[in-house]
Amino acid sequence: MLHIVVCVKQVPDSREIRIDPKTNTLIRQGVPAIVNYFDLHGLEEALRIKDELGARVTVISMGPPSADKALKQCISLGADDAVLISDRAFAGADTLATSYVISLGIEKAAEVWGPVDLVFTGKQTLDGDTGQVGPGVACRLDYEQLTYVEKVEAIDETKREITVHRHLEDGVERVKAPLPALITALAELNKPRRASLPGVLRAARYEPIVWTTNDFESIDRNKIGLRGSPTIVSKTWVPEPKQVDTEMISGDDAGEIAEHLLSRLYETELPAKVGWI
Repeated sequence: MLHIVVCVKQVPDSREIRIDPKTNTLIRQGVPAIVNYFDLHGLEEALRIKDELGARVTVISMGPPSADKALKQCISLGADDAVLISDRAFAGADTLATSYVISLGIEKAAEVWGPVDLVFTGKQTLDGDTGQVGPGVACRLDYEQLTYVEKVEAIDETKREITVHRHLEDGVERVKAPLPALITALAELNKPRRASLPGVLRAARYEPIVWTTNDFESIDRNKIGLRGSPTIVSKTWVPEPKQVDTEMISGDDAGEIAEHLLSRLYETELPAKVGWI
């Protein structure tokens, strides 16, 4: 049976995010926390594979104790187990330190529940927006890296292969890769399901497994938290809104509108700027 790990993150609701004008930092007080939008699409795809082929789905998140709410939501949707990697030593981690800790969590999940065949992450998080953690985890685990996936076409358990469609800037790429692999999910991949009543009841009783630094014997403390985070955010600010002047060009038909537009462009001396004669 396949073992699928889904990496999720609890993030502030982007619709409610504000920035303190004095400190230039995010105002998190009073902002509701949600499961990262793209991670839910990764979880949904893992659950679809579980429904079709049979699989164990383990959800992993790194965050504060309050992130257990996000994991309970994943359980309500159909995940088998959920692990919260939480320790004060992890605080202040950038994408480099985060990918290191998450990769350790996946390795430990493989020890507890069996070898991991597939890992899903969202393409990016709503708060960091870098898209770096998924690829970072794949590199550390030496997994095949399949980014920007919009469709999982097939999984061949016998040949240990997966076929996916990657959405690129210049088209769609169909890729066949060996397992184990890591997929970063796009919103186009699927539509996340709603929790069932049995799922909600199970989640209410479920307590996520918590792993701290003490649960990782080989952890390098120089690679976690602030000490393992070379990224420095020097300043955060809200861009000043740009004022754009607009003018409505009207007329009785398309020809008249075109004449009015051309006349207006000449009035603004646009021909001289673009070399019209």
